Amino acid sequence: MDDPNFNVPPTMSNIQPLTPPSHHISRMINSNHQQSPSRTIYSDRFIPSRSSSNFDLFNISQPSPNSPAPVDNHKDDNSGTYNALLRAALFGPDTPDKKDLSSPPSARNIFRFKSETRRSLHSLSPFGFDNDVTSGVSQSPVKAPRKVPRSPYKILDAPALQDDFYLNLVDWSSHNVLAVGLGNCVYLWNACSSKVTKLCDLGIDDNVCSVGWAHRGTHLAVGTSHGKVQIWDASRCKRVRTMEGHRSRVGALAWSSSSLSSGSRDKSILQRDMRAQEDFVSKLSGHKSEVCGLKWSYDNRELASGGNDNRLFVWNQHSTQPVLKYCEHTAAVKAIAWSPHLHGLLASGGGTADRCIRFWNTTTNTHLSCMDTGSQVCNLVWSKNVNELVSTHGYSQNQIIVWRYPTMSKLATLTGHTYRVLYLAISPDGQTIVTGAGDETLRFWNVFPSPKSQNTDSEIGASSFGRTIIR
Repeated sequence: MDDPNFNVPPTMSNIQPLTPPSHHISRMINSNHQQSPSRTIYSDRFIPSRSSSNFDLFNISQPSPNSPAPVDNHKDDNSGTYNALLRAALFGPDTPDKKDLSSPPSARNIFRFKSETRRSLHSLSPFGFDNDVTSGVSQSPVKAPRKVPRSPYKILDAPALQDDFYLNLVDWSSHNVLAVGLGNCVYLWNACSSKVTKLCDLGIDDNVCSVGWAHRGTHLAVGTSHGKVQIWDASRCKRVRTMEGHRSRVGALAWSSSSLSSGSRDKSILQRDMRAQEDFVSKLSGHKSEVCGLKWSYDNRELASGGNDNRLFVWNQHSTQPVLKYCEHTAAVKAIAWSPHLHGLLASGGGTADRCIRFWNTTTNTHLSCMDTGSQVCNLVWSKNVNELVSTHGYSQNQIIVWRYPTMSKLATLTGHTYRVLYLAISPDGQTIVTGAGDETLRFWNVFPSPKSQNTDSEIGASSFGRTIIR
């Protein structure tokens, strides 16, 4: 145990010190030892560098050198201004300058900190986001409000487009094809080629009451005034199925994956499975009047329905009775829209006697807010690109309003229709909406930005302007 080389590798036992210990001692004692200006001597003691310390924060100043070097007055003014601006941006306008600290350093306690006001996280940025930063600091430019064109870029004449609040006669497919019910016929308008195709004719004794595209593929559901639902393959212009079950007209349709929900004037909602042989697999009862609004949530778990009984109901995938009931509206509820940005956020709009847009959280079963629009709310649709939504209105102003959520501030009010704006659909890219009214016109508006840039115009119909006819 007394062996000095115990457990020491042989190679280490032969190492000799590079410098005698007496030499290190003499360098530490000798105060006249000249160090090389280009070499930094390190030791095992941590001595902080005071040159990088913020002495102003501790309300002390650095000791002034004995012999200050001459300074160019012009450069000193520039650097002083820059230091003042930088100090204000980093530590606030109340941080005193070094020259304002007149009392000697020895008279102050180094541990007496300044009291700092609470500032937002953005105040730590040297670019000055807060308003209390001195006016000399350049602020980040404030983004100007997005401009929404006040005129439609295209108008289609739609003869025999019915002026009926309870119908849903316009829908836009994921393949960029617009379906419109005109009288007893359904027409397709290709937004890429502007080609018009007549899909079907129900006959002189029947009328189209609703149209709805499947989320994927080219299948279109058509609700008729005789209570039937027809499924058409638009790519072949061929009817593939006819389903019954309703005793009156079918004015509302909503797809959910391979399932289709239909709402009727007979007050019922039928759930239909395209894979089953039966015309419907379940019947939802709850409304006391015509069902005029139907929308599935984006996760296909909840179905919202609105009726002429002023009720808004929410159903789940397996219920035959509503799991949520909202009775705050005082007129028919046709306008329904689920938010694509927040799970469980539902918007609904009331008719002439109500005029309000209401927001609900179906997850917590709470009424969030209400906005009185001043006129009948006919339709609602949410933008998938930004947290905004658009509403169309009837009596008495016939306007289209773009809202920013959740503040519900108006981004734009669009006018042009001379009748109630009863129909609304949104393009697959989420930038363009089409509106239809009893004035027998379809108008196309660029209202929402693209997902990547708010300045990118929609490609849909961009090369075709003016007014044409859809049939």
